[in-house]
Amino acid sequence: MSWLDDGDDSPYEGYDESDARIRPNRRGSRPRSKQRPGHTDAERGRVLTVDRGRVVVLLGEDTEDEREVFAKRARELGRNSIVTGDFVDVVGDVSGTEGTLARVVRIAERTTLLRRSADDTDDVERIIVANADQMMIVVAAANPEPRARLVDRYLVAAFDAGLDPLLVVTKTDLADPAPFLDEFSVLNLDVVTSGEGDVPLAELQERLVGRTTVAVGHSGVGKSTLVNALVPEAHRATGSVNEVTGRGRHTSSSTVSLRMRDGQGRSGWIIDTPGVRSFGLGHVDPPSVLRSFVARAVAPEPPEGEVPLVEAHDWEIVDRVRAGELGESGRRRLESLQRLLTVLDPRSEQDWDTEPEQDPAVDPA
Repeated sequence: MSWLDDGDDSPYEGYDESDARIRPNRRGSRPRSKQRPGHTDAERGRVLTVDRGRVVVLLGEDTEDEREVFAKRARELGRNSIVTGDFVDVVGDVSGTEGTLARVVRIAERTTLLRRSADDTDDVERIIVANADQMMIVVAAANPEPRARLVDRYLVAAFDAGLDPLLVVTKTDLADPAPFLDEFSVLNLDVVTSGEGDVPLAELQERLVGRTTVAVGHSGVGKSTLVNALVPEAHRATGSVNEVTGRGRHTSSSTVSLRMRDGQGRSGWIIDTPGVRSFGLGHVDPPSVLRSFVARAVAPEPPEGEVPLVEAHDWEIVDRVRAGELGESGRRRLESLQRLLTVLDPRSEQDWDTEPEQDPAVDPA
């Protein structure tokens, strides 16, 4: 009889399953399951800021139980990033007591995403803010000088994300903003002007109430000063402009969501972002750039039989704008767009009248 056969002479006689030695799981004391809890008890909140892997979440917004909690991302989120403005589901210790740490287990569906890339040749996008519906573009009338093409970039990013633009011009006591604003007259932008120490609070607050506004701007334009005036408890760091280079110094280093309240108790959210000297648009689809501007332009009614400018083909838009349909301001904005399109899509075979030149909105420093 073979030793494999069941019999009295089997070498395994007298053994049963309880005698088997099982090698322990090196990754834990028990095997992992692919099933994850539903977290039906999770509480939803607004992400105020993200800093070095820690997330500050506002729970119970506008209730007596409103509180801020610190949280970390749960493993089940995978590679999905959490950004300021997100609405997330939080579990664990959500009391907000000092020293406690909750977990973010879900990110709610986002309505909008404001993105930018490292430069125009990089198609890897970086999400800056989620769920905003308005972009407050802050520029200075002087010191530092306003840069129309950087504003063009902000506008393209805003239109790409589905945000309404609001242009705020500071330091109007140093220079007349009219020539700069004339560059954008064709776009019929909502504009607010502010002088040194003369922030039009009521005018700005009216535009921010009930909205989630992301504030962007070149370093040194006074963006943090505006935010501090609108939200006194913000205490955002402010800086000055280098007298030699004319560049602003970076002060704000993080993106943070701040609640603004006006004199009537109404509120809105301002998401303050660090000042930048460049704004890459490598993630934007080049064909959408031209149409984004045309969709906002104040165009006259076309002659009978012609389609509106926003419905025209790209080449027809170029021809009609050059022919004066959008005036001198429209022609200058078209030239700026030509340079953007050439940078974003070097293979473009559009027949530009002028040679593309380096976009001054990108600061090599």
